[in-house]
Amino acid sequence: MAEFNIANLKEASLAMAVVASAPGKVLMTGGYLILERPNAGVVLSTNARFYAIVKPLYEEMKPDSWAWAWTDVRLTSPQLSRESMYKLSLKNLMLQCVSSRQVLFESRNPFVEQAVPYAIAAAHALFDKDKKDALHKLLLQGLDITILGCNDFYSYRNQIEARGLPLTPESLAALPPFTSITFNAEEENGQNCKPEVAKTGLGSSAAMTTAVIAALLHYLGVVDLSPLSKNEGSADLDVVHIIAQTAHCIAQGKIGSGFDVSSAVYGSHRYVRFSPDDALNGTPLQEVMAAILKGKWDHERTKFSLPPSMNLVSILTYTIDVSLHLLGEPGTGGSSTPSMVGAVKRWQKSDPAKAQETWRKLSEANSKLEIQFNILSKLAEENWNAYKCVLDICSKQRSPTAVILQSCSRNSVKDSYTSFILFVDNDVQAANYFVYAVKWIEQSTEPSEEAVVKALLGARSAMVEIRNLMRQMGEAAGVPVVLTSYSDFTNVLCYNRTANVFFSFGYSPERYIDLPAMPCNGLTLYGFCKLNIEPESQTRLLDATMDMEGVLLAGVPGAGGFDAVFAVTLGDSGSNVTKAWSSLNVLALLVREDPHGVSLETGDPITKEITAAVSAVHIE
Repeated sequence: MAEFNIANLKEASLAMAVVASAPGKVLMTGGYLILERPNAGVVLSTNARFYAIVKPLYEEMKPDSWAWAWTDVRLTSPQLSRESMYKLSLKNLMLQCVSSRQVLFESRNPFVEQAVPYAIAAAHALFDKDKKDALHKLLLQGLDITILGCNDFYSYRNQIEARGLPLTPESLAALPPFTSITFNAEEENGQNCKPEVAKTGLGSSAAMTTAVIAALLHYLGVVDLSPLSKNEGSADLDVVHIIAQTAHCIAQGKIGSGFDVSSAVYGSHRYVRFSPDDALNGTPLQEVMAAILKGKWDHERTKFSLPPSMNLVSILTYTIDVSLHLLGEPGTGGSSTPSMVGAVKRWQKSDPAKAQETWRKLSEANSKLEIQFNILSKLAEENWNAYKCVLDICSKQRSPTAVILQSCSRNSVKDSYTSFILFVDNDVQAANYFVYAVKWIEQSTEPSEEAVVKALLGARSAMVEIRNLMRQMGEAAGVPVVLTSYSDFTNVLCYNRTANVFFSFGYSPERYIDLPAMPCNGLTLYGFCKLNIEPESQTRLLDATMDMEGVLLAGVPGAGGFDAVFAVTLGDSGSNVTKAWSSLNVLALLVREDPHGVSLETGDPITKEITAAVSAVHIE
């Protein structure tokens, strides 16, 4: 298949082409908690975007097209060298794949396959008879859909190393926009392999689904995306959101929290999930689409974005220097979010009191971080000069380091601008740490500057508390696994099925009593496997990152695991972080926060991506 070229769009049907884009996401707070109402999470939308281009497949209707019960749909994904042809039933909107071309393996795209009929069903539900006739005529020209994802949605480590380039943002920016994704060779048993290039966890399926649905709805005349830059809370966006959430749930075969779709539509915000029943009402398609659109979705959304002069930096974490033991390239040794969520849910059922208390503390810590960021945004608005002065100075200095001085009661701790209190709760008592913020505090010469420093330290301590609680949850939700040898784990539990006796080495056998026996010669070995929400290797990297100049905070996004970490930096200090990460053989993405959600594009996506890639690279 020929490489995608924007010139392919410059034909008679170009005037009718619609290009829409939707952003990827980073879930900064709310991992696991966001799955249940009324817990909230803060999700940041990014400058990595998925594009969908929709135009007529045929320049005009064929003379006998009025008698057709089906129309043609072509889906092209140039990065995967994939082109599929479908027949769309104009009666029940069923989509059938009739041919598919791909270089290395056959693969369907369930998200687009659901997006197309759901978008058209929405048009049928909202249009009167005259508009339905026009819709029918438009559909008879067929649909030509092209999807393109920014390079940041995928890992291109192999391509960079193959070119002999260093693992730096500059090397990423040197790749052509929408670089083709290569695939592994077939396995010996003939089964198809997954793409060699792993995803980066930015929510590609949600961004793609949203972009396709937004482009289709605008193309069909259901919504008008053009004025959205001035009104990000419009009813048209709500329609895009409802259809995208429903189609995405059906494509996944499950109902997730929906924060990734919500951020793809609305951009950065504070999110509380919808009730799970809301999305299931989307089937059967034709009968209840009107009810879906008229129904009241109970998700909650509050505007949020990082305060001014703060930047999001994100990386993938791969096998790096042995001294750090950082493992887990996404797609090869990364973390499975569904399995991690399942482990946490099992822990909630087995120890509800402890789980509820941990979630309460984590929810409070999440709220603290959000509040401090909102305070900083307000301080920037009220006194920009004082705010900017503090951030400029702090961006060139290392952040305060926590030093344990003593353990004491909360009543004996005094809060002041010359010391900051960091509370870290455990099962026994609250241990209070004085955090001497001398370097930052010394820069504040007036109350307005002191307020900025205090809020910065408040945000930092809140993230430290979040990380601590997430690690505690990972340890508590650890699941037993069958061992292949004693050397695999340091904590071993043996179970002799014949004697029905547990031999415990490090952990109480009671927590494994309900496990099915899997004996080997009468003996089954179980090991305690900690749930790696923040693996030790990530902890070392994050601690080192938070000790760098200009770094406010750092953490693992979403459900955590080995896949990625993020940092929030002050001013222009992000380049220092990416250089330090590169020296550890980890690759910083070109991702930054972009608070805007789905949008209608008026220019060439390739040109836009080149500009974005260049601007993301800091030139000394």
